[in-house]
Amino acid sequence: MLQRAWIAAVCLLCAANAAIAVEVAPGVTLLPGEFVAGRQPDGNSVVFRAPAGLVVVDTGRHASHTQAILDLAARAGVPVAAVINSHWHLDHVGGNPRIRRAFPAVRVWASDAIADALTGFLANYRRQLIEAAAQTQDAEERKGYQDELAIIDAGPALAPDEVVSAGGARTIAGMRLELGLERYAVTAGDVWVFDPASGVLATGDLVTLPAPLFDTACPRGWQAALGRLAAVRFTVLVPGHGPALTRADFETYRAGFDRLLTCADGKQPDVACIDGWLRDLGPLVAEGDRKLARSLLGYYLQTSLHAEPAVTAKLCGGGKIGA
Repeated sequence: MLQRAWIAAVCLLCAANAAIAVEVAPGVTLLPGEFVAGRQPDGNSVVFRAPAGLVVVDTGRHASHTQAILDLAARAGVPVAAVINSHWHLDHVGGNPRIRRAFPAVRVWASDAIADALTGFLANYRRQLIEAAAQTQDAEERKGYQDELAIIDAGPALAPDEVVSAGGARTIAGMRLELGLERYAVTAGDVWVFDPASGVLATGDLVTLPAPLFDTACPRGWQAALGRLAAVRFTVLVPGHGPALTRADFETYRAGFDRLLTCADGKQPDVACIDGWLRDLGPLVAEGDRKLARSLLGYYLQTSLHAEPAVTAKLCGGGKIGA
């Protein structure tokens, strides 16, 4: 989530989730992201204990979230040996510069999609941030804009050292992992990470709760990516936002996603599509998150799922993925 929350101010992000480390499997820790009212979120971080140190999937946005990663490394007495970024959204790569400063030998793995984002989407967002910072009289709000600008201006520190150009098995920090690359799904290049030893799959924003986040997404490409995730033999799935899921939870999410797209393509009113999502997901959307889910889906139905064909085609790689 990028321009929508800061610039368009469609909705305020809701009640904070306490950033308490959760062991989702032996040797695998989830550091939950936070939704705090009035500021941009942090995505989840997944930390794997590897022979050569920690392998961290996504580094958050705010200093407090990244510090939790550094604190975990300090308690374990090992370095952060590698970072894998699921995608280029700032709530998933924003902590990269801090990790690099603390551990200069760290290697960052990601797709190459951030290169185009820095000259396209993020460059446009940067211009909006500068304008918003100049117009506000609120010092705290101005600092928020400036913090966002600082992340974007880190430029090369956000980018990968190792470009994931195809899926397959990799040995990272002495640990055998399976990486997947999805083109034109949530972004132009989304990386997922599967640890066969623990059964944990980290998906980034290919799965998010309380609702899918379509800011830079190709909806049909995303739908196809979920089908490929279903073929991974995971037992625990950690989404980009929200709690860890079982395989049955994921199948519920996937079915709800399919029905959301079908509804959006039809002639039903948007409220029917939103009601359908909440009904289909059931308890996966916590009662306290339902208002946020409604706000998010109301926004995305108008701006993404009902977008002009040319807009959708661009996000789908100029027609490389069915719009």
